[in-house]
Amino acid sequence: MTLRQLETFLAVAREGSFSLAAQRLHLSQPTLTEHVQELEREIGKRLFARRYRQVVLTEAGRVLEPYVSRIMTTLESGTQAVAELDGLQHGSLMIGASTTPGIYVLPRIIGQFRATYPGITLSLQIANTRTIEERIRATRLDVGVVGGHVLGAGEQCLAAGLVDELGLIVAPHHPWAKRGAIGIKQLSEQPLLMREEGSATRQLTERALQQAGVHYTVAMELDHTEAIKQAVMAGLGVSFVSTHAVSREIAAGNLISRRVRGLALRRHFHVIHAQRRPLSASARAFVSVLEAEAKAKR
Repeated sequence: MTLRQLETFLAVAREGSFSLAAQRLHLSQPTLTEHVQELEREIGKRLFARRYRQVVLTEAGRVLEPYVSRIMTTLESGTQAVAELDGLQHGSLMIGASTTPGIYVLPRIIGQFRATYPGITLSLQIANTRTIEERIRATRLDVGVVGGHVLGAGEQCLAAGLVDELGLIVAPHHPWAKRGAIGIKQLSEQPLLMREEGSATRQLTERALQQAGVHYTVAMELDHTEAIKQAVMAGLGVSFVSTHAVSREIAAGNLISRRVRGLALRRHFHVIHAQRRPLSASARAFVSVLEAEAKAKR
C-alpha cells in the first residue's frame, strides 16, 4: 500500500469521478485507475461502484475513507510543520469561503496576506456555506470563512470580527426607487429573489422575514449573487444582498438600495476550522491578518 494509492483513492471518493480526480492530481485517467485497482487488489475488496453517471464508495470504501483521510491530513500537517521551520517563508494554505466573503471581501485581505507572506502558496475555494462546512468537517480545508455560522460537531470558531449587512435592492425603474424607507409589510407585495438552499444569505433573510411576520413570495431562486443583481436590474423582483456585493452598482446608479423600517439584517463572517486538523502557522497568520482588517473597520 503506497501513499499514491491512498491519495488517488481519496481524490476519487471526494470528486465522485475518476476523470475529475485525475485532473485534480495531474495524472492520466488510466494511471489513476491503475493505482485504485492496485489498492483494491491489496485490500481484497472493491472500493468503488458506478451508480448512474457517478462513482460512489462501496461499503468497504466507506469504512476505509475516514482512516485514509486522517493519514493524509497527518501527512499534510507534518509537511506543513517542517515548512514552518523557515518562519513562514514557505508553506501552503487552503481557504474555503462562502460566496459573499469569497468574492467581495477576501480578495483584498488575501492580497495583504500575500504581500506579507509571499512564500506561502494559497488557494481559495468558493461555494455556498453548506458546502464549505462539509469540506471543513472533511478536513479538506485549513480554514473556512462563512456568514452567520452555527458551529457543528468537531468545528472550532477562530474569529468572527468582520461584520456584514444585507440591504434591500431594487431596479432604478422600480416604483420603490423613488421612495424613502419601505414599510416591512410592503415586502409581501413584491416578488422576492432568493439565493439557493444552503446559502447563509438566504437563511438570514428567511429567518428575519419570518420573525417579522412577513408573508413573502419567492419568485425565483438563483445560485449566485451576481445572477440576483442582474435579475433585479431586469425588473424580475427585489432582493436582499450583502452591501459588500452591490457598492459599485449603487454608486453607478444601476441598483437602488432601500431601507426597510423595523428590519435590520446583520451577521458576522466566522472563520471556522476542523478541530481534528492541526492549525498551521500559515492559517494562524491568515486569521491575524483578517482580525486586523476587522479591527480597522470598526
